[in-house]
Amino acid sequence: MNTIILKSAAIAFASVAISLLLTLIIVPAMGFPMSRTIWLTSTVCPLVLAWVACASTFWQSDRLKNAHRELARAHAQLAAAHRRLAEKASRDDMTGMLNRESFFAALDGSRRKSDRGALLIIDADHFKKINDSFGHLTGDDALLLIASAIERGVRHGDVLGRIGGEEFGAFLVGATEQEAKRVAERIRREVELIRFRPVDERTIPLTVSIGGTVCGEEANVSELMRAADRRLYQAKHAGRNLSILDTDISAAA
Repeated sequence: MNTIILKSAAIAFASVAISLLLTLIIVPAMGFPMSRTIWLTSTVCPLVLAWVACASTFWQSDRLKNAHRELARAHAQLAAAHRRLAEKASRDDMTGMLNRESFFAALDGSRRKSDRGALLIIDADHFKKINDSFGHLTGDDALLLIASAIERGVRHGDVLGRIGGEEFGAFLVGATEQEAKRVAERIRREVELIRFRPVDERTIPLTVSIGGTVCGEEANVSELMRAADRRLYQAKHAGRNLSILDTDISAAA
């Protein structure tokens, strides 16, 4: 408010100075004497009118600036809230990994950027038995341990998702066949090392079976899933707690 008053006063006094200058030039030139009325009119009128007009203008301008700042702040808060909601909607509530839809969208996006990579499908072994024996809450605890082991096993930048009840997906961005085999074995080993004790001191073994495929140049997401599923099926029927990978989906087709 003080700034508005000072700005208005400066412009008002400038208007008075201009008004007096014009009066001193024009009135004598027209042959009229310089009376008190002329002096007052030349001083008071521009002073009052300019001050009121400027104060109103500056006040409205200040209000508009404040409104614009508030609008920008509200827009930033709304955008941040939208990002948080979008992030939450893309995540599995229990594990914090990408949910099924978001995982496949991320997989498709990664495939568009680069032809290289490998897809792993990781399935918890004998998980129904854990749920039936100890209940679903204990089963959830086991899943969280498995999810953490998978996160430890992958590399920085790899894409992880929970794509089923006890099934996880990992897209190893840019991985070669040898890298994919090392990651798959590391995941399998990390899960195998878990010491899960839901009741008493008895340790319940946790293992996973892993099927994977190295991406061919022309393979789409559906083809990658089918190839990885075939290898997962083989790992399950070969005794579980195994990882089996295709070398190249295009060669295996």
